[in-house]
Amino acid sequence: MPIESEILTDHTDIICSTSLERIVTGRNTALTKIRNIIEQLDEVSTLTSTIGGGIAKDWAMHQGYRYNSWLIEKLDTAMKAIMRNIDQSIWRDLMHKSGMLSLMDAQARDQWSKDLEEGELPEISEANILATFEQLHQSKGDVFERGIINVFKGLSWDYKTNNPCCFGKRIIVNYLVKYDSWGYSLNLGWRRDQLADLERMLYLLDDKAIPDNRQDITIQLMNFIHNNPYQQVFEDDLFSIRYFQKGSGHITFKRPDLVEKMNDIVAKHFPQMLPAR
Repeated sequence: MPIESEILTDHTDIICSTSLERIVTGRNTALTKIRNIIEQLDEVSTLTSTIGGGIAKDWAMHQGYRYNSWLIEKLDTAMKAIMRNIDQSIWRDLMHKSGMLSLMDAQARDQWSKDLEEGELPEISEANILATFEQLHQSKGDVFERGIINVFKGLSWDYKTNNPCCFGKRIIVNYLVKYDSWGYSLNLGWRRDQLADLERMLYLLDDKAIPDNRQDITIQLMNFIHNNPYQQVFEDDLFSIRYFQKGSGHITFKRPDLVEKMNDIVAKHFPQMLPAR
């Protein structure tokens, strides 16, 4: 295995190859044991049925609380469902612990969540895990560009600060926060992911390592708001973010040079939008 201490990113705590082998081996061993359990339960059901004791669906449930269990369904049906559920959990755990979500824009995260819930992700194996991580790494440039374009296209032109032709010094976004009697809190979902898209693109344009999704601006902003629920301004090296009770956020860019580079990306995707320099 050519990649030992880390997988395809700069993070030092990424799942290493020995951990992948342990995960895949554990998963396969567990499925074998589950198959044996189902086969044994089926044998016991056959026995109890012949003596009038019913089958597992009758005697394995609390009386009055008959919940469905894959362990007492037909073997092929049960194993497909159980394998899907285990693989879903492993993929979810891998993506979070590895930090690979850092390589996804908001659109990619939405698609990944959809695929995860619908069981459309590949079967867990070392080859499939490495191929998925490598594909994310190789496509990160295009993905981050798409994230920036989606942020740009999603800006409301009702705000004069939002320039319909390019990113300016400041942009205004809706639904960034919510406000109630407890103070401010950061909204979860697509707007939060888009803020992370902005940060990742600026880091990439500045030739810096991409922030881990577990420590990116959305986490920092969420922690800041949690610790200061009635303050309205958050700042770091890249942004000054002022948010309001109606939920909007005014995001001021601190690096005009990087904004120019973002506008180069906008110009590439919308060549008629920006004036000639």
